[in-house]
Amino acid sequence: MLAECGISIRRACKILPFDTSTYHYKSRRTDQAAVERRIKEICEARVRYGYRRVHVLLRREGWMINMKKTRRIYKELGLQLRNKHPKRRVKAKRREDRQIAVGPNDIWAMDFVHDQLATGMKLRILTVVDTHSRYCPATDPRFTYRGEDVVQTLERVCKQAGYPKTIRVDSGSEFISRDLDLWAYANSVTLDFSRPGKPTDNGFFEAFNSKLRMECLNTHWFMSLADSREKLENWRRHYNEDRPHSAIGYKVPILLHYPGDVTNPSP
Repeated sequence: MLAECGISIRRACKILPFDTSTYHYKSRRTDQAAVERRIKEICEARVRYGYRRVHVLLRREGWMINMKKTRRIYKELGLQLRNKHPKRRVKAKRREDRQIAVGPNDIWAMDFVHDQLATGMKLRILTVVDTHSRYCPATDPRFTYRGEDVVQTLERVCKQAGYPKTIRVDSGSEFISRDLDLWAYANSVTLDFSRPGKPTDNGFFEAFNSKLRMECLNTHWFMSLADSREKLENWRRHYNEDRPHSAIGYKVPILLHYPGDVTNPSP
């Protein structure tokens, strides 16, 4: 329009007065509709992800967005997680003789998680986690577990991930069995038993079991034992290779467990 009137942009801006840089400015904002759509897609696939993990995934995909904007959009879409657990006001004293893991395969934690098939048959899932790297070597479901079954699973995963120095367990019958004790002695592994009635002795593992239940068990129906193994294995690989972990700087466990070989195959 200015060209039709025979007035240059510079002269018009000088008369108004109006800065020429403002006239030529073009917004470089990211299309918010596209970001909102992608955040919804991530939250539909990963229903227990908070805005921080969503932000890490967006940055991985190349979205130029800061944490504050991700949080604002996340709240506007009403995607906040609501924890219904009551607050505890009881002090828990940690065991003073327990050491903190200083590297991969230093300390593992092992426990059982219970679930069932769509037909009502009960499942017991043996879960194993490295407390330093957060790497999960196994989520192995079976209908029943004995000490020799625990040994079989451990022997299979240790061939891939290596043998730990210590495994923290509770005093369940499968963990105090002669088979597991003999396996631990033969492989120079120390079994560190928590005190009866003290789940805080293995608090890290309670947190891991909570993630497994919220992100996998509560979001899937298991039609058969084979189906449960497939879905648990898919979640385990996602947990190890893709899921951002806040405790390790939103990295993935496999990078800490295999720092020199990120292509090391999962067991």
